[in-house]
Amino acid sequence: MFPFNVFVTLVLILSFILDLFNLPGVGGIVRLYSYCKNGTSFTPNGIYQQNLNSLLFFLSSNATQEKGFYYTTAGQDPSNMAYGLFLCRGDIVLLKGVCQECVLAASKDIVQYCPKEKVSIIWYDECMLRYSNESFFSQVGEDPAYAQWNPEPPVNESERLTELATTTMRDVAARAANDRSGKRFGTEEVNFTSSQTVYTLVQCTQDLSVADCSKCLREAIGALPYCCYGRKGGRIIYPSCNARYELYPFYRVEDIQAPPPSTTGDNRKMILLVVGIPTVLIAILVGSGLVYLQRKRGKEQEKGKDLPELLQDLASPSMTEEGNLPNSVELPVMDLTTIREATDNFSDSNKLGRGGFGTVYKGVLADGKEIAVKRLSKKSFHGLLELKNEIILIAKLQHRNLVRLLGCTIEGEEKLLIYEFMPNKSLDFFLFDSSKRMQLDWQRRLSIINGIARGLLYLHEDSRLRVIHRDLKAGNILLDSEMNPKISDFGMARIFGGKQSEANTNTVVGTYFGVLLLEIISGKKNSGFFSNNGESLLIFAWNLWFENQGLELMDPLLVNSCVEAEVLKCIQIGLLCVQDDPADRPTMSSVVLMLGNDTMTLPQPTKHTFSVKTVVESKESSSNYEAFSVNEMTVSDMLPR
Repeated sequence: MFPFNVFVTLVLILSFILDLFNLPGVGGIVRLYSYCKNGTSFTPNGIYQQNLNSLLFFLSSNATQEKGFYYTTAGQDPSNMAYGLFLCRGDIVLLKGVCQECVLAASKDIVQYCPKEKVSIIWYDECMLRYSNESFFSQVGEDPAYAQWNPEPPVNESERLTELATTTMRDVAARAANDRSGKRFGTEEVNFTSSQTVYTLVQCTQDLSVADCSKCLREAIGALPYCCYGRKGGRIIYPSCNARYELYPFYRVEDIQAPPPSTTGDNRKMILLVVGIPTVLIAILVGSGLVYLQRKRGKEQEKGKDLPELLQDLASPSMTEEGNLPNSVELPVMDLTTIREATDNFSDSNKLGRGGFGTVYKGVLADGKEIAVKRLSKKSFHGLLELKNEIILIAKLQHRNLVRLLGCTIEGEEKLLIYEFMPNKSLDFFLFDSSKRMQLDWQRRLSIINGIARGLLYLHEDSRLRVIHRDLKAGNILLDSEMNPKISDFGMARIFGGKQSEANTNTVVGTYFGVLLLEIISGKKNSGFFSNNGESLLIFAWNLWFENQGLELMDPLLVNSCVEAEVLKCIQIGLLCVQDDPADRPTMSSVVLMLGNDTMTLPQPTKHTFSVKTVVESKESSSNYEAFSVNEMTVSDMLPR
């Protein structure tokens, strides 16, 4: 332990040494965001601050060209120990001095931005530094979250760009997390148009297990469409992982070694580079964390599981030696030749759209029955996994507000899911189109809201399995011939045992149903919405409600058809669903009750902390631009609401 003035002196010495090696100045590092946890203040010049000074010196002095990740502790007294780590972006680790420069800047800046807090994080483009008075090593940290998107006008093919970026990131995330070296970093490039390339990057802290890294990246990538739909670039940053895409090379492509050529015919450029954990650190991690991991694993067995984990526990069909699925009562299997004939060999003219893991086609069977066929990506690591997820869920769950699975096909590389055909496509097809939205009068929208709520209530409380959808959005609400809503796309769902009352699931932007409800009322998409004052949709809705001007949120097309009291009630329910504290959010049973009762007195929603601020980010490869960042996104354990 040493006092703050000694720490400053040592940092200055390190700065001088870096200058001797002609390394770039600290001024070139751009800070993204810093977080100081309220209620964790320490006594100035006390033992914790002395330990913190030691910790920051240890971190900055270990940011060598060989180390892109390092974690350590300082202090002997458990009540005053300081735990910390840094992580440098994988592609800059081997560049002379860049990682060192960033960590040095972080160790100096963080005590300026968070002078009294025991728990703090600071993010830069090139690195992240984090410390706490409690151990967080080998644990997934998703709170706080930071979102940022490129504010340039959205591309014309917004849906295709968003899905291409997220699908590509899921693929590279699977490879990065499962890399045996434990490097936890990956980049990949894929063509968007003949002249545009999508550049993607994912990274976890190297103390995470394969499963935890995968989980963290799944959550980050799954959040991107909610902040950055159709944008030319976007990123989600958690304490334990981050994911980003752009239409320009924001990482150093020339400094990354490409893997051997793929034998599967994948022409996309996939690049992995990271710094491995030194053997000594691995020994420390294994030795000190074994008991913790065993306890953690025991607790997790009592909590909810992701569907991939549950596959081992549920009776799912086994494959034949040829790699095909056998037929069964619960799992109708359709012949691939039949599906090819029904879709005219997956003709572009029958293409209905693209889902999270593949393309959806319309088909007509020989008896004239119309079907929708989701053709899962052959190159996606998650393709077979998602197919099993949907089969298990939709085969076991039946409700009029859930899409019905008619069958599936697995033959060779083809993985297909066959659904009932929805002639009116999806809710977003109408809701976010200025002309088609006219077909959704207030009674139609209220009926859709009620149908979605009943479907979620069934999933959360009334079904044989407790299910959290986790990807609820207008694009996943299908509409039948009478415009009745049906929830679809369960590839990212999370399932819980029937006796469990809590679902420890992480969500971004509070409860998805609340966000969707406000979108239906306003006709505005949450992602990318800004009022004249720069407010997000949630802030805009709250401010109008607080000022007793809630009807100003309503889509102007509803003026002649709406019942004002019903609109105001739905806005109030939507705001209740996105409150910060999960305990304050209504359960779906309460939501259904509130929607159907005109005399019930509803609780007043409290203002959430979801805020928007502007930061300026500079890039070497592109001109400066203003990036709007959403700070302190709600990421919390929640009841199934």
